[in-house]
Amino acid sequence: MLLRSVLIAVQFLTCLPIRLEPPPVGREIGLSLFWYPAVGLLLGLLIWAAAILLSPLATPLAAAIVLAVWVSCTGALHLDGLADTADAWVGGRGNRERTLAIMKDPYSGPVAVVAVVCLLLLKFAALSALRDARGTASWSDLHFACGCILPPLLARTAVPLLFAHTPYARAQGLGADLARYQSRAGGRWVTALTGLTVIVVFGRYGLVATAAAAVVYLIMRRAFIRRLGGVTGDGVGAMIEVIEALCLVTLASS
Repeated sequence: MLLRSVLIAVQFLTCLPIRLEPPPVGREIGLSLFWYPAVGLLLGLLIWAAAILLSPLATPLAAAIVLAVWVSCTGALHLDGLADTADAWVGGRGNRERTLAIMKDPYSGPVAVVAVVCLLLLKFAALSALRDARGTASWSDLHFACGCILPPLLARTAVPLLFAHTPYARAQGLGADLARYQSRAGGRWVTALTGLTVIVVFGRYGLVATAAAAVVYLIMRRAFIRRLGGVTGDGVGAMIEVIEALCLVTLASS
């Protein structure tokens, strides 16, 4: 049961080739929320390893390939959520039903394209700055390791807390199962413990990254509640992407 919950989280948040038989049901999907921080850590370690292996390359080329690996590992799932949310937020004109309807539209408008391009440029620039700050990437460079590991880890750590404290805005969908079958107390505990561990293990880098993630969480949660009365799956994806970007930029500037 424990291993299955882990695999459900990995299957949903990444494009790693995992197939589960029988397919997960509602309660299993809800319990998989506990393991979102662990999946974030796994992604961070993969990104860090790729960055180290690519360290002989010129900084722009290495940063571009690392970013491509980052996007590929998630199948651009969260970028899709960012695109849909950006389109809906502008096109919805403050109206809840119109915003939700635009989120369901499979086509992306110019606002979505601009949002995704700007976010990827921020990540690329921050990865380049992290590399340039040290001259080269190495396994022993804590600053560089934090820049690779903490953004995906903290972004996914925010998800259990978001579901624990925020209504789900739709009646159907995978997110509805996460909201319905989650353990709210467990979501709070796993978020708190992960945040504390990050600060203790990574010191000031962990503190500034956690603070950046908290700022994004509070602002975006408030926006979701005011506009939609809750959160959607696309909103969760958008939050993950924005937390990753702001954490990366914050760490690159530290």
